[in-house]
This record gives sequence, C-alpha cells and structure tokens, in this order.
Amino acid sequence: MQEPLLGAEGPDYDTFPEKSSPSPGERTRVGAPQNKRVFLATFAAVLGNFSFGYALVYTSPVIPALELSLDPDLRLTKTQASWFGSVFTLGAAAGGLSAMVLNDLLGRKLSIMFSAVPSAAGYALMAGAHGFWMLLLGRTMTGFAGGLTAACIPVYVSEIAPPGVRGALGATPQLMAVFGSLSLYALGLLLPWRWLAVAGEGPVLVMTLLLSFMPNSPRFLLSRGRDAEALRALAWLRGADTDIRWEFSQIQDNVQRQSTRVSWAEARSPHVYRPIVIALLMRFLQQLTGITPILVYLQPIFESTAVLLPPKDDAAIVGAVRLFSVLIAALTMDLAGRKVLLFVSGYAMGWGPITWLLMSEILPLQARGVASGLCVLVSWLTAFALTKSFLLVVNAFGLQVPFFFFAAICLVNLLFTGCCVPETKGRSLEQIESFFRTGRRSFLH
Repeated sequence: MQEPLLGAEGPDYDTFPEKSSPSPGERTRVGAPQNKRVFLATFAAVLGNFSFGYALVYTSPVIPALELSLDPDLRLTKTQASWFGSVFTLGAAAGGLSAMVLNDLLGRKLSIMFSAVPSAAGYALMAGAHGFWMLLLGRTMTGFAGGLTAACIPVYVSEIAPPGVRGALGATPQLMAVFGSLSLYALGLLLPWRWLAVAGEGPVLVMTLLLSFMPNSPRFLLSRGRDAEALRALAWLRGADTDIRWEFSQIQDNVQRQSTRVSWAEARSPHVYRPIVIALLMRFLQQLTGITPILVYLQPIFESTAVLLPPKDDAAIVGAVRLFSVLIAALTMDLAGRKVLLFVSGYAMGWGPITWLLMSEILPLQARGVASGLCVLVSWLTAFALTKSFLLVVNAFGLQVPFFFFAAICLVNLLFTGCCVPETKGRSLEQIESFFRTGRRSFLH
C-alpha cells in the first residue's frame, strides 16, 4: 500500500516557497478555529443537506402508502413506484449539471440559496398532489435542489473552514443528510404522506434565512476581484483577534495564479486531471455500493424480509445507526485521517462522508465549480441507473443478487483507496493543490 501522499512535512509541500513559512504560533492561529462564526456559517449551509437527506428517502414510507391508496389517480403500480423512487436521482443529476455553471457564476452561497426555490416548489407539489405527474414533478424538483446543494455545499464548507477542523466540518454535510433521513423516518411513524411533504418546507426556509446573513467564500470573492470583501469575509469567519494575514496571502496568491478558467489544454495537465479523475471515480464507486436504492426503498426492502419489527421501525433504526456512525466519523476524521476510515469503516463512517469531503479538498480551484458539478452529475446518473433497475432486478432474481453485486463493489473500493486516494488530513487547500502540481508521486500509476 502506498504511504499517505500528503503525510510528510517538507519543502515540497510548501505552497509558496518564495515567502517565509509562518511560525508555529501563526500556524496555530490559522489552523484552529478561534471564532465560532465558522460553525454558524457551516450550519446554515448544511441545512441544505438536511433537506436533501429528507427528500432522498421520502419515498421509503410513501411508496407503501400509495400502493394501497384508495385514490386510483395516486395508487402506484410496481413500475410507477420504481419511477417515483428513481426520478429524484435524475433531478439530482440535472442539479449537478447546473452547478457546473452556477457554482462559479453566482458563487457557492447564492447557489445554495437558489436551491430553495425548486425545493420548496417540489414539496408543495407533492403535498397537494392529485395525480401521478405531480408526484413525479415534485420529486424531480426536490432532486434538482438536492443535486445543486450536493455540489455547492461541500465546496463552500471546505473553503471557509480552517485546516485544523476541515475534516470535522467537511463531514457535517453527510451528517446533516443522514439526520434529515432519520427525521423523515421518525416523522413517517406519525404523519401521513402529504404532511411529510409539508414538513420538508421548514428546513428550506430556515436555511435561506440564515444564509442571507453569512459571508460568501473568501476564495470565490478573490476570484472575482472583490479583495476587500474577501478580507472582511475571512476576518468575520476567523474572528477579530486572529491574525489572518498569512492565510489571506496564501489564498490570494493561489487565486492570482489561477485567475482564468481552466482551458482544454490545461485540463490535460496531470495536476488538473488527476484530482478530477480521482474525485469522479470516488463518486462513481460510492454510488455503486448501492446506498441510494437501499435508502430509497428501505421500508419495502424490510417488508420483503422476515424481520421481527415493523418495517417503519426498522427504517428508523437504520437511520439512527447511520447518524451515530457519521457523528463518529466527524469526530475522528481529523485525528485518524481520511484513508484509515475509508479502509476500516462502513459506508456511513467512510465512503459516505469522506468522499464528499475529499472531492471538495482535492479539486483544483481553477476548475472546482465545474468539476464538483461534474462529479455530482456522474454520481446521480449512476444512482438513477441503480435505483430504476433495483426493484426490477429484485422482482426477477431476488433480493440477494443486487446485494452480492454491492458487496463485490466494496472490495473494489478497498483496492481503489489503497492505490489512488490521497491523505489530506491537516493540509490547507493550497498545500493539497501544490502537491498535485509538484507531481512528487503519481496518484494513478
């Protein structure tokens, strides 16, 4: 197994060698959070992930209810159920595609806020649905919002977080998505399906309200020539008593070196395409583990097995275990490292939160907006193929066939982690990008 690719100190990892390195005290000031506002900004953003997780598993309790509906316009057949479950991922793919433009056009924060429009409209359509087409359209719109936030939120969080807590904060999008799913499962025990859609509106409105008071990413502001605003944003995030000069200088120099969008010629450069390829493969392999169809059809899956508890209770228990696992990952990621958790943990502690974090960490700034959208597009097109075919495969061959496939993919993921995934613990985004540029070791031998 390769040693951690970013695990050693040395001059090759100094992003800006022409400048003197900061003293240990200065590194502490920029590496550890001295101001709680960065946590508030992160919380405001990841409320979008809460809504995403809530919307993703909305079908788990709703499909069984609609299959027994007395209204013939809403009663679902098996084929309609598969479309109702999977069309969310098509919307998410479209959201990821739009993020390729909006991430760099509007900025990370405004793109997240924009997602509230299709999200609120989608929930309203499903809450007032009187035909199958309204269910599909509402599901597609919430999927679009989810795909947009999935591309924008990890980038925003990674760009505002200090290196010392970027792992913990980078896990919060997945943590909130899991919490959103658990909330849906819990409310599904109490509320009818229409009121579940109404309840989904709340987090969207709170997110929009809180984000309106948060700063944009300093890196994005610098890339648009708004230096004074970027300095104020960084000062707000780090606190008035924190010396931000060295960190701001690092960010500013890196942005100036990448002041133009990446060209096709530059995209063929190893320091650009290698991190993008790694991120794309992580997103592709993550979806091939089967997590999306399992979550979308969790309650129907339990109904087809000989479990002792009611399927609704089983789904809620799964949600609670996932939340506990992601919480452990968030607390240990900056101590144990990313690769260790990818090797020794399950999906909720490893391939769930860490792949989103690594995507936002390793993508080059010059192509980060477009590349993150491309990763989400690939991820959700893969999820659509799996989710649409899952029920058909189960009906034809049984539940064991797709799960054997998912287990085989997990073995492939172990090999990929050992060969290609870098260790980024404790490194600034500028140091990570500098490592890819130096080419000291190749990721893709």
